[in-house]
Amino acid sequence: MTGNVFTPIEMIEKLVGFDTTSRNSNLDLIDFVADYLDAHGITSVRTFDDEKGKANLFASLGPEQPGGVVLSGHTDVVPVDGQPWDSDPFQVLAQDKRLYGRGVADMKSFIAIALALVPEFQAAGLVTPLHFALSYDEEVGCIGVDRMIAGIKAAGIAPEIVIVGEPTDMKVAHAHKGTYTYRTEVTGLEAHSSATHLGVNAVMIAAELITFLSRMAEEMRQRGDPDSGFDPPYTTVHVGTVEGGTALNIIPRKCTFVWEYRLMPEADASEIIERFEAYAATLVPAMQAIEDGAGIQTTPRSQVPGLAVEEASPAERLVMALTGDNRAVKVSYATEAGKFQQAGASTVVCGPGSIEQAHKPNEFIDLTQLDACESFMRRLMERLKSPL
Repeated sequence: MTGNVFTPIEMIEKLVGFDTTSRNSNLDLIDFVADYLDAHGITSVRTFDDEKGKANLFASLGPEQPGGVVLSGHTDVVPVDGQPWDSDPFQVLAQDKRLYGRGVADMKSFIAIALALVPEFQAAGLVTPLHFALSYDEEVGCIGVDRMIAGIKAAGIAPEIVIVGEPTDMKVAHAHKGTYTYRTEVTGLEAHSSATHLGVNAVMIAAELITFLSRMAEEMRQRGDPDSGFDPPYTTVHVGTVEGGTALNIIPRKCTFVWEYRLMPEADASEIIERFEAYAATLVPAMQAIEDGAGIQTTPRSQVPGLAVEEASPAERLVMALTGDNRAVKVSYATEAGKFQQAGASTVVCGPGSIEQAHKPNEFIDLTQLDACESFMRRLMERLKSPL
């Protein structure tokens, strides 16, 4: 590293060194990127969360005109708590032709390579604008990107193409599932466990609701389309955490559980939640016959739309040309791509590394993937010397 010039690996090391676990602020990383861009004469714009503890960053290179290409990535990472790492997760370890560290695959390497090449992008004489979009809180429901998209629109910027650099092994992903998450709280009535007729057992009511979700999960599996290109080829339903009860001999008053469905892009997003709430409503009268205050409350936590296949997609056509691969894939994990697509941009997902390494201890990325991403960026650089 010399001054404000970084190699891609040096930039990866720098970004991974910021502990941007979603529960923490990402401002140190954002400030570093803003200062780096400013040193190269590039102005960036930040949009903050309500507490001013987190921010998105948006910056543009090339001519000030409509259209252009966005390179999009999230800055937050998932926790390392309780994971058996063999090295410091926030210090990149180079070993066995791999880089290890939290975020090297998901997804700081894509951001880092793009940033490291900023001086070359500037020297290339771009005719088509190139935009950088770094977001906060993707890992907890793609929360931050909404404010960034609103800010882009308010500024009158209308990118034509968005490339979301989530790990796809540098394959072009033109569709992914949506994710819809909820928290359900069951309120019952305490009583001695010997007098079950006098209480309302919140845990057992929750168990009935979870069993209903399990039946719906099986129904979705049966309705799946083996030719859809997804793995698995159906909407999935999942309960992640359950909390309730205080002691064996007390009928539990409270039980909460957090659940989700990962929806096929063309499916009705409201079907599962509406059917769940209708079933929950059938349980409430018996609960309130014992206790007026008993009930079931379900609250949305996040709603991330899927990415649908776009016919004659400019983004797909461009990225296929840059990768040299005419095949597109569909992925089951959610990204910010669906939100950019809903905002009117042609969008695909393509980035270095494997999703199989995401969120795991000893997360790694192969050096061959970094080389492939750097080559991709250089081909993009050449392409943007002409109009799209």
